[in-house]
Amino acid sequence: MSKTKIEQDKQTIRLMVDIYAKHHPGFDTALADYACRRLDHCRYGDQKPACKNCPVHCYAPQQREQIRQVMRWTGPRMLLYSPRATFRHLWQLLKFRWQSKRGKKG
Repeated sequence: MSKTKIEQDKQTIRLMVDIYAKHHPGFDTALADYACRRLDHCRYGDQKPACKNCPVHCYAPQQREQIRQVMRWTGPRMLLYSPRATFRHLWQLLKFRWQSKRGKKG
């Protein structure tokens, strides 16, 4: 049985936080639990865009800045740790851009 998009996003965010914490001793990995709770309550469900493209920002300001920091640092390294997650995320971004451009023209 295949995973839902939300489950895949949870797996990816946990991986990203774990990688970041491994290279930044003392970093609190509770951020991954927070992100997963937010994903559980996402109003878009499996139709959600990438968080950076989402019109609703559901993270508190402090956690939003932390997750941004984690993603900026971990993002370029994800290809080494999880190529599948990297390509899935890139596909999600491209799909969102294509759909938003198509929607504006139609």
